[in-house]
Amino acid sequence: MDDALALRAQVDEAVKGKNFATVLERNVRERGDKPAMSWKHDGEWHHYTWREVRERVAEVAMGLKSLGLTKGDAVAIQARNIPDHVVADQGILHAAGVPVSFYNTFSPDQIQYIAGHCGAKFAILEGKAFLERWEKIRSELPALEKVILINGAEEYANEEWIMSYDDLLAEGREALHAGRDDFEATWKSVAPEDPATLIYTSGTTGNPKGVVTTNYNAIWTAHSSQMMENYTPGATYVSYLPLAHSAERVATIYVSFYTQTQVFFCPEVLQIFEVVPEVHPYSFLAVPRVWEKLNAGIVAKISAEPDEKKRKIALGALETGSEIARRKREGESIPIGMKAKGALFEKLVYSKIRTQIGLDKCELPLSGAAPISPSTLDFFDGMGVHIIELYGLTETSAPALGNTAHERKSGTVGKPLPGVEIKLLDDGELLIRGGNVTLSGYYKEPEKTAETFDEDGWLHSGDIAEIDSDGFVKIIDRKKELIITAGGKNVAPSNIESLLKAHPLVSQACAIGDRRRFISALIVLDPEASQMWAKTNGVLYESIESFAADERVAAEIQMAVDDANSRLNGVEQVKKFTILQTEWTPESEELTPSLKLKRRVILSKYDADIEAMYA
Repeated sequence: MDDALALRAQVDEAVKGKNFATVLERNVRERGDKPAMSWKHDGEWHHYTWREVRERVAEVAMGLKSLGLTKGDAVAIQARNIPDHVVADQGILHAAGVPVSFYNTFSPDQIQYIAGHCGAKFAILEGKAFLERWEKIRSELPALEKVILINGAEEYANEEWIMSYDDLLAEGREALHAGRDDFEATWKSVAPEDPATLIYTSGTTGNPKGVVTTNYNAIWTAHSSQMMENYTPGATYVSYLPLAHSAERVATIYVSFYTQTQVFFCPEVLQIFEVVPEVHPYSFLAVPRVWEKLNAGIVAKISAEPDEKKRKIALGALETGSEIARRKREGESIPIGMKAKGALFEKLVYSKIRTQIGLDKCELPLSGAAPISPSTLDFFDGMGVHIIELYGLTETSAPALGNTAHERKSGTVGKPLPGVEIKLLDDGELLIRGGNVTLSGYYKEPEKTAETFDEDGWLHSGDIAEIDSDGFVKIIDRKKELIITAGGKNVAPSNIESLLKAHPLVSQACAIGDRRRFISALIVLDPEASQMWAKTNGVLYESIESFAADERVAAEIQMAVDDANSRLNGVEQVKKFTILQTEWTPESEELTPSLKLKRRVILSKYDADIEAMYA
């Protein structure tokens, strides 16, 4: 505890009196002509230098001020991962406003709730597809004065409430040409305790809450992260997860700006496996589902190799690597012959796979936002990609705990970031305190703030955890999501679900069993993996619905359930399961935008399927 307090004082001193705009000013001074942001257009990579980024930020800031933006006004942003999303964000901050990024998947009703709740004065949208949703609820947003369209504004030339982004930049340039004093004074007026953003939680239960992340929180988290992992200026990172999610926002904006990292933007999540092999990034952040899909893709590609000898060698290498990693994780001895095989496969197989998938130069392969299965960790560990698990919440400015490249323990979320304190309540709930924890709580929600943050500055995480003798933390599950069986036993559903999802065919799994006699599971198949499996096993694939109903598929999933059960104790084991003939996506409402299960929605929507398993 004393060490944490000393480190906190150290971080506090380093960020004292700063707002996040000072970071960009420093970057121009130190690396003005070095690349800061990169994006692809017509097959070619284009770049902004740090100097160009700041100038564009200044244009956005002064353009918004010319429209009437005043200190503390909220501005919505709904755009994919493109440079102008981040430029707009920082332009709003430099104008003393509050940027609020919206998930691209939001429905009109969700947009209305959040835009209304934060009182968005302006909205910066990427294009027509987003604008159409805002048009439907415009009349319900009295505070909204103007929408600024990055692309396609010419179609709306006669609409006074719509303005082109280019025109906004032009107004900003004109204001800057007249003099820069106003711009300099405005960004310097932003206090450390002023909001750097409002981040709305995914909302697994009820309406999302707006978490106030201050400039102090953002800079403090970035500095602490830099202390934990010594980033080198000019390191590379690929941004592709939603910028409305705290993890990607912190990685793309706060940590990357603070560490002077060059960010490559990938606007479509499905293109990530094409972009990463081009960039070969120094750091790469993925949610477990992305790591699982990459795992399945590697296996599928090797399984489709026509040369039988090559195929057997590569699959055998992956199996050997996974087994070595498993033995290391579980503290078992590794036979000399297996070690020798692993060393040989490193030269023949693993190094080549890492290069092909673009992770050969990746020193920081990160996983966060949800638990990752041991088998997925073993798969990548075995081929030399040592995934670093992190843990955090929107309320902790994303990272609060983490393994590092030099100190990691598989199956844990590591140790606290420098300057972060943790402790457990008697029931095992994890409490967190540090400069990364928002002290402003939830925007306009004093009662919910009081429920989560105590008077001593501790955040009650809602997660049940264990701390081992070496100080590594293991998250058991969400406190409110623990299953209590009819026999009174506590069961963590996420552990069961992780083990089920270890099978390539399983896209999502939801464990059921609260106040029930036994544990059951709803299982959703992965369409891409299903097509590959069907081809390999001679099964006709016409649709996910017909495939899910095939008896051979049911037999394969039974094997996956049996394998999961072999790693679970009796009360945790899945006694029955149902394969659903559908997909789960944020749009179909079973998942949040960050791909977490909406358990209430699932329990209600699939009530008949659940009851049939207990009939």
